[in-house]
Amino acid sequence: MNIILIILVFGVIIFFHELGHFIVAKINHISVIEFSMGLGPKLFSFTKKDTQYSLRLIPLGGYCMLLSEGEEGHEDDENAFEKKSIWVRMAEVLAGPFMNIVIAFIFSAVIIHFCGTDPATIGRVYDSEMAKESEYADVVKEFNGVYPAEQAGIEDGDTVLEIGGSKIKNFRELQIYLEIYGDGSPIDLKMQKKDGTVYDTTVYPVETSAGYKVGIVSCGYVLPQNFGELMKYSAYEVRYWVKATFLSLKLIVTRQVSSDEVSGPVGVAKSMNDTFNEAAKVDVLTVLLNWMNYIVLLSANLGIMNMLPIPGLDGGRFLFLLIELITRRKVPKDKENIVTFVGFVLVMILMVVILFNDIKNVFFS
Repeated sequence: MNIILIILVFGVIIFFHELGHFIVAKINHISVIEFSMGLGPKLFSFTKKDTQYSLRLIPLGGYCMLLSEGEEGHEDDENAFEKKSIWVRMAEVLAGPFMNIVIAFIFSAVIIHFCGTDPATIGRVYDSEMAKESEYADVVKEFNGVYPAEQAGIEDGDTVLEIGGSKIKNFRELQIYLEIYGDGSPIDLKMQKKDGTVYDTTVYPVETSAGYKVGIVSCGYVLPQNFGELMKYSAYEVRYWVKATFLSLKLIVTRQVSSDEVSGPVGVAKSMNDTFNEAAKVDVLTVLLNWMNYIVLLSANLGIMNMLPIPGLDGGRFLFLLIELITRRKVPKDKENIVTFVGFVLVMILMVVILFNDIKNVFFS
């Protein structure tokens, strides 16, 4: 069952990504030669209105193949991708990543409906009284009587509006900020009290066994009270995962994370398997909500990663179109094909490296 759920996670993400390309193509009368789920040998297919719909063996990919200008037998076909206006072609390229963000939003709404969200509101500020309570005693004693949030004038029920000049909407954003930038440096915060008063303060994190902390506890998860709040919280959830993706990319580029901390399909599949096993101990709904959560995480991730200006990805195609828009001249097809091929090969090499790294970490560590 876990294997089926894992395949379906990747399948849903890929299907809706390619569906985005497909819908925009059909709306703008661009001929779609094949809409395929999966890669490799064909398992099943049928043709309808000049488009072949296929299911292929390897469930880790898919594509929406469009008619290209100059293709044999269609040299002057007005339905070729390159025959369309620059704006239509840009919309076509952006449609896949955009659909990933839309799907992340929809699944976030379902999850938040059942589980709620974590607003950036402080449930409790660490103080000396907490040392007397058994559930906090071991944690609080690590602060050695120095409670950064309390010293900064933060009180229970205050809401964090900005951290280090960056707006936040979820308590997890504060946590991820401390994990990434937590080196003991002072942190500037913009806060809001219960009565709406906004104030600025600075906290000085204390080093604990779990990293640098400021001594606060989340107010927990809250359920939306109406449809408007559900939509707002869902947008905040997608915003969080998009932000986390960019921060992760920054850490990789600046080499602040080791190769062992980067996961590919195998590592992600193992993580899902472990999560589903734990969720199954609760009930079926918990399993499904965790399944949806992985779709949100990976769909937002795919949407952003695909828009990187790397040849072979949607972002690379968009970059060529942007050059055409600025120069008012199309990039020669042969040159574009060469650059795209080189980019594709490099991406494939990277995928192979990540795959071997995954196998090493999952099976030999």
